[in-house]
Amino acid sequence: MPAINDVALDQLFRNARTHNAWTDEPVSDDTLRELYDLLKQGPTSANNSAGRFLFLRTREAKERLRPALSAGNTEKTMAAPVTVIVAYDPKFYDHLPRLFPHTDARSWYAENEELAEATAFRNGTLQGAYLIMAVRALGLDCGGMSGFDNAKVDKEFLADRGWKSNFLLNIGHGDPAGVRPKGPRFAFDEACLLL
Repeated sequence: MPAINDVALDQLFRNARTHNAWTDEPVSDDTLRELYDLLKQGPTSANNSAGRFLFLRTREAKERLRPALSAGNTEKTMAAPVTVIVAYDPKFYDHLPRLFPHTDARSWYAENEELAEATAFRNGTLQGAYLIMAVRALGLDCGGMSGFDNAKVDKEFLADRGWKSNFLLNIGHGDPAGVRPKGPRFAFDEACLLL
């Protein structure tokens, strides 16, 4: 498989930024479906696909979210065209007979709640990262957040499904005026070992 070019690498990584301000340009439901169709292609353990995504795109849905937001995240979230509750299904394993049919993978998790929870959280997080990359690949901007009350979000949006919230992701067309200077990153030798 050939490497992607520098333009694509810049869009996905080098020049991509966390956005905190948004234009009024909407994000269509078709685009949200396209985002999911991209992110679902990323690998997960035993194809478990534990990630779940609630796309809050109406004023009413955002108002339900407002009480769970920290003060620093309220204004930018209410202004974003879409806010995604990136969640996970702790009972993902019930779907493994369909998603990973060549062996009894359900039994690996069904009787081990600790392993199931860790696996669901890890893979749901991974799928949230795939969502970020899909957003950037389609020319949109995003800003991830952990400043919210998970228990309130779970009670308001997820309890009837048994899912659990992980993080929030605002999606839209970012206003460059709201972008902060890019922060420093660790050098290879500070963060990596070659063994």
